[in-house]
Amino acid sequence: MWVDGDSGGKKVRATKPNSKYNEEISSESETESNVEPKKRRPIEEQEYEETPQEKKLRLAKLYIDQLKEEEEQKADDETFESDLVAGRLQEEVLEQKGKLQRPIAKDLLPPDASDIRLLRGHKLPITCLVITSDDKHIFSAAKDCSIIKWDVESGKKLHKIPGGRKGTEDRHVGHTGHILCMAVSSDAKYLATGDMNKLIMIWEAETCKHLYKFTGHKGPVSGLSFRRGSHDLYSASHDRSVKVWNVDENAYVETLFGHQDAITGLDCLSRERCVTTGGRDRSVRVWKIAEESQLVFHGHEGSIDCVQLINEEHMITGADDGSVCLWSVNRKKPLSTVKQAHGCHGDAGLEQPHWVASVAALQNSDTVASGSHNSLVQLWKCAQNFRGLEPLFSIPVPGFVNSLKFSSSGRFLVAGVGQEHRLGRWWRIKEAKNGIYIIPLKRRAPNPESQ
Repeated sequence: MWVDGDSGGKKVRATKPNSKYNEEISSESETESNVEPKKRRPIEEQEYEETPQEKKLRLAKLYIDQLKEEEEQKADDETFESDLVAGRLQEEVLEQKGKLQRPIAKDLLPPDASDIRLLRGHKLPITCLVITSDDKHIFSAAKDCSIIKWDVESGKKLHKIPGGRKGTEDRHVGHTGHILCMAVSSDAKYLATGDMNKLIMIWEAETCKHLYKFTGHKGPVSGLSFRRGSHDLYSASHDRSVKVWNVDENAYVETLFGHQDAITGLDCLSRERCVTTGGRDRSVRVWKIAEESQLVFHGHEGSIDCVQLINEEHMITGADDGSVCLWSVNRKKPLSTVKQAHGCHGDAGLEQPHWVASVAALQNSDTVASGSHNSLVQLWKCAQNFRGLEPLFSIPVPGFVNSLKFSSSGRFLVAGVGQEHRLGRWWRIKEAKNGIYIIPLKRRAPNPESQ
């Protein structure tokens, strides 16, 4: 279409608006004079006509800006990652020093009774149990001399090694005496069990196949523990000795002496040392294997029956005087003692404290637990730097709580329960059930503001 322009009636072809701007044309643009498009035309053309050099420059600037943005993002990511790594390294250093104490207790909530699961399979009271480091399996043993491997998720029995009767030792593959203790290696390759007949049995944890039998103790084997990250096994006995074994080599290594009475419990972590409780000699001892030395601690007024390491430098013990003690390897006396931790029983004026039969620690945290026969498992919070013990809450579990273990993740606590104490028949609680209680440990939802 041709229109008359202002310059001498020359005919000028009207420029067709760019389709890109069709939507931007308002009704006002229609009333504007025909001169306006002519004035804007060079600007529009100038804006979209770009020389090759200008295009190269523009793209180069864009590329530089993009590189800058990527580098800034990378720097932020590296800072975040280095903070994470630094945090992890700091935790590892604290863990190696034995000073790591993750604050978990403040977030724990009492479980609902309906969430607690009972697994039954043993005919007689449970005496001991262990949980594999991946939290998938539990091994339990009882006075009926049997061993059961459980699947945690389904609660099903995966394997059962039956106990044998007295007099069948020569032909029975397994225990014929009450099993008092057990341990599983950190890689879940080996399971070790110890009994009243002075024997230690080594099993393949995956298949429950019998591998070796260790003899040498002159009394019932009362404590077993694998050194973490290795197949070195420590054993303790009523013969007052601690023995060291190499399970890979099927070999005895050495014997350590020092306790003045039957050893009742033993534990170790990753250092080349273990901790034991000496029953009626009322001592706790830390054995430095490589240095061939020992540290001796005193604090309980009764027989010290159970021990568990919280980290490499702190531990919890329980005794038949009803007390629970918190210790540091750097102090000869307890950091904290709770007397009558599970209350008393008996007639008025003749009350006796409930014996503390088992203790457990959620490793490298501030949470520990104790068990007795007052039908309650008690959870405790360790104060800052392990300077005290405060009760958190108790969980109803009827019977003798003969063994307690926290899962590695801290998501559940397992109690091995029986109608009788694991070491004798002083009392009997008929209404109790011989079994394994899996107690979930709920936690408060994290506060978004605190994060």
